[in-house]
Amino acid sequence: GPTAPLWPWGLIVYFCVCVPLVLGEPSELTGGEMLDALCQWFWSDRLWLPGGLSWADLEDKEGRVYAKPSHLYITVPFAFCFLLIRYAFEKWIATPLAASAGIKQIVPMRAEDNPVLQHYYTTKSRNPAQNDINGLSKKSSLSVRQVERWFRRRRTQDRPGVLKKFREASWRLVFYICAFIGGIFALYDKVWLFDTKEVWTGFPKQSMLDSQYWYYVLEMSFYGCLLFSVAFDVKRKDFKEQIIHHLATLMLLSFSWCVNYIRIGTLVMLVHDASDVLLESAKLFNYAKWEKTCKTIFVVFAIVFMVTRLIIFPFWLIHCTWVYPVLYYPPFFGYYFFNGMLMVLLCLHMFWAFLIVRMVKKFMFGTVSYLKNFL
Repeated sequence: GPTAPLWPWGLIVYFCVCVPLVLGEPSELTGGEMLDALCQWFWSDRLWLPGGLSWADLEDKEGRVYAKPSHLYITVPFAFCFLLIRYAFEKWIATPLAASAGIKQIVPMRAEDNPVLQHYYTTKSRNPAQNDINGLSKKSSLSVRQVERWFRRRRTQDRPGVLKKFREASWRLVFYICAFIGGIFALYDKVWLFDTKEVWTGFPKQSMLDSQYWYYVLEMSFYGCLLFSVAFDVKRKDFKEQIIHHLATLMLLSFSWCVNYIRIGTLVMLVHDASDVLLESAKLFNYAKWEKTCKTIFVVFAIVFMVTRLIIFPFWLIHCTWVYPVLYYPPFFGYYFFNGMLMVLLCLHMFWAFLIVRMVKKFMFGTVSYLKNFL
């Protein structure tokens, strides 16, 4: 099998899928033997490769170098490096840029120390009902109006400032621009960029290219960085969907790397980065209060999003992974798993498309303030 038992971002899938199946009945195997059994089952040829092929077919030979799970271990330290780079970028570049755009750090009025109200705020609700407010008023010896004012100030105190949002959007914009340009350079001369049937020519015996390696490593490291930073990033209304998106993306990229679906993986990344550049740009102009520019860029973003995520992604890329492989090999588990993960991303795209259309419809005849909840 592959040279590594797991890949860094597939640990959750590994234990959630394999452990229940293998440990369904009592066993006298030792811990090491059980782990070996798990590895052998999980990396079974019949699960991840078309019939008649084995992992031995993907061993480096005759000048060909194939992708291996162990190559992805480097994405973990790279993700932490991205955190350090982000910190330096936000401090030394994004903050001065925000100041030049007239964005300053506004310190909200802090709520007075009150153990009773603070305990309720952190353990129960940030928006207490009227009956709870009355009860808190008696417990804290404050009037109802004072309790309501305290909760308003406490919520404002936790609300992220525009400067924080500007710095985060600046960091993501810089990465997406670099990733999109890098993706174009990695793919512009590849035949499968224009003819998706070529994605499966010679599969799975397709040698790994240096450009593909670095494209994967940097993209996965960035999404790993986003997962590591969720605790202190701005939490938006689609926070859960974003987490699902990041996890699904990492699992999809990890799987596509391990089973040599690299060609289609690079196409998926390029399609996603195209609209992300415009979204982060619209956010920056929104925070700088350039309303007309923000509106224009957001409309362009909406168009690009619909074209790339709801037309190109399902009708070109998913069509490529769903229709063409069975022309060469009978369907196998890896085929269904990969397409299933792509469908998860498509469902998320449809959810965000609904929000985008609603936003465009509202602010086209109003002000850019309708975008605040989205941006």
